[in-house]
Amino acid sequence: MANNIGVPIRYSLLTFLAFIVSCWGLAAQVKPSKKKKIILIPFEASRFDTSKRKAEFLVYKGLKVMKALPMADREEMPVTLKGVNFTNGTIEFDAKPIENDYVNDLIINFHQKDIYNYESVYLRTRLNETEQRGDAMQYTPYIHGNNIWDLMTPYRGDAVIHNQDWNHFKLVISGMQMLVYINHSVKPTMKVSRLEGNYTTGAISFNGEALFANLIIKPDETEGLSPAEGLDITDNDPRYIRNWQVTYPQYLEKGHELTEDDLPKDTTQWQPIVAERRGIINLSRRFEGEEFTSYPKRNRYTWLKTTIKADIKRSIKIDFGFNKEVYVFINRKLVYNGKNGAGKLYEKNPGGRVDVSNYILEVPLKQGDNELLIGIANQIEGWGMVARLESLDGVTIQNGTDKNP
Repeated sequence: MANNIGVPIRYSLLTFLAFIVSCWGLAAQVKPSKKKKIILIPFEASRFDTSKRKAEFLVYKGLKVMKALPMADREEMPVTLKGVNFTNGTIEFDAKPIENDYVNDLIINFHQKDIYNYESVYLRTRLNETEQRGDAMQYTPYIHGNNIWDLMTPYRGDAVIHNQDWNHFKLVISGMQMLVYINHSVKPTMKVSRLEGNYTTGAISFNGEALFANLIIKPDETEGLSPAEGLDITDNDPRYIRNWQVTYPQYLEKGHELTEDDLPKDTTQWQPIVAERRGIINLSRRFEGEEFTSYPKRNRYTWLKTTIKADIKRSIKIDFGFNKEVYVFINRKLVYNGKNGAGKLYEKNPGGRVDVSNYILEVPLKQGDNELLIGIANQIEGWGMVARLESLDGVTIQNGTDKNP
């Protein structure tokens, strides 16, 4: 009886020991997980390039901080972090308005190729921090020295901003997308479905007259955010006029308006340009300026043309957005000229930014092909336009499906 009981016990012990040995073997094969890299960067003078934007480095209430100093002529040059090339990951830091100065922006830039090309996120402080407003924060790229915020209508919104305390920024960047969290918000304060700068890697920098502290960089920590660009709902709308021909820019003298005498000639050179996301024709991206500054001094203009084919003689409506000055000709006859700019008497909804709600064009068409020519002039900030037919009934526009990068 004892033997009958002992046999299964021995086999059970042997089986258990074999299981332990196999577990040890598996454990030996499993490589230890890669430790996440966290870079803590103190705000010290040796770590930043202040050749373009002066800054002070001091201790404020026990913290090492950087104080960005004001610049002349409203130029927005950054203070750049040395020796860090950032592509994907998480950036966190704190920023605080300078005491009794609550009308300046708190700004971080990344993917910076040079002082003229980078992505930017900023908070707009106000004297009364309790004001609820739709422009408290903004995402925009800087392209060829131009802040094209007024082409970025979807990327602005509310944020809780502290005048008397630190404001915590957290940016999660993955490929083409970004999430921004302000002051430890649980949900993203802003979602950017596609970063629209020209470069996907580069330096990190700061500007705005403020104090900065507690910089943390976590390379490649993207919290599961997809690197692919998000949906552009206008892709589903065939009414947008996406394919145009464009001339090389010329300078428009102060006080001069475009007339029929300025229309392109038979010898004018044209090149194709295709709408970007949201149907925007982005001239700021296409053409570099001779003056690399956020506040150019000279006004430039270019001509855009396309063809609309009508089944019969008819009139159509075009939802039209632009910045800053336009002249619209159909079959070489002027049908509209107007201006749009933030903070101006001629500012158009919404807030002087480029949007299809800026204006409704009434355009008479003859039967057959109609040449639509638009002269568009701009001096600073975003330079572009968007056009969407109210209806495609009886008309055809020269459109394709390809987009510019």
